[in-house]
Amino acid sequence: MKKLIVLMAMLITACGSEINNNREAHEQPPSTGRIFLYGENHGSIPTMDRQLEIWGDFYNNYGMRHLFLENSYFGAQFLNMWMAADDDTILYELFEDWRGSPAHNPHTLVFYRTIKRDFPETIFHGTDVGHQSDSTGQRFLQHLTENNLQDTELYRLAQENIAQYRRFRREGNHAIRAYYKPQNFIREFDALKDQDVMAIHGMAHVAFGDFGGQRGVPTMATVLRDRYGDALQTFDMTSYAEMHEPYRIDTITVNGVDFQASYFGNDGIRFRNMMGRNITGREFWRLENAYEHFSDIPAVQNVLPHDQFPMNVEVGQVFVIDIHFDDGVVEREFYRASGFIWNDIPATQQFYP
Repeated sequence: MKKLIVLMAMLITACGSEINNNREAHEQPPSTGRIFLYGENHGSIPTMDRQLEIWGDFYNNYGMRHLFLENSYFGAQFLNMWMAADDDTILYELFEDWRGSPAHNPHTLVFYRTIKRDFPETIFHGTDVGHQSDSTGQRFLQHLTENNLQDTELYRLAQENIAQYRRFRREGNHAIRAYYKPQNFIREFDALKDQDVMAIHGMAHVAFGDFGGQRGVPTMATVLRDRYGDALQTFDMTSYAEMHEPYRIDTITVNGVDFQASYFGNDGIRFRNMMGRNITGREFWRLENAYEHFSDIPAVQNVLPHDQFPMNVEVGQVFVIDIHFDDGVVEREFYRASGFIWNDIPATQQFYP
């Protein structure tokens, strides 16, 4: 393990990660490279396969080596260590840490193994807050400590990434995460000076405008466009999400009317909502032939982008979502796909039947 960490430290230094301590001021001049930013539905197998094709083209035909991910700083560094390792122990540990998230999908292992096999010089960069701080993050700090690397940039940035996540969890406000993500991205990208990069993030971060409808909280893409202008190119990959077959067909009764309901499972997502409550998963149903029944009911302000659903979303569909909280409470919400566009991306609108 010590050899892997030393190799990783050399790799980080070689790709220019000597970072100015005042990162928010962006004293380092903007990179002259280009950013190819792809918005995705997390966990979609066809999307991941298409991303491998795109990365292969960039890697083989354009000499690109830096792949930016919606992952923690320390998670990406572990991936870089794994790229130099002789086995998949590190990858399996990361995969277990991702349990409960869309990344805990067997095809995720295929995705990374393909990169290691076919594009072995790939260097990963994580730009998200420090999710999995208590597992991946603490294990990373422990590895650095065991190898006397506490006084390195690796250790400091890992600690900072953990602090970002803890603030996000403590305050329960996605504006915190929306602020840190572009700052982390800029730090990593500007350190490369003039390298082109490919980046993969959820579509909500790739759209332009305010994040999550919060006025004055720009999305990551908006911040990057303001800094890099036309050097940023964005792409919507949500159309690659597969049309899942439902796990089963249920019956849901709404206002005394029985509807056939196609069940698409529980996404297992975990986060704190705007009210400070901890969500532990969301179950999704599609109400069949229900749109006309609910089309005249006024929508409320809450929206849910199409990329949050575990299936393709088409105009004229109605969805039921059961939201599970850590105190055992389950709350049911209804959404309608009517062609609404939020922050340049398609989104469903909530309504109360």
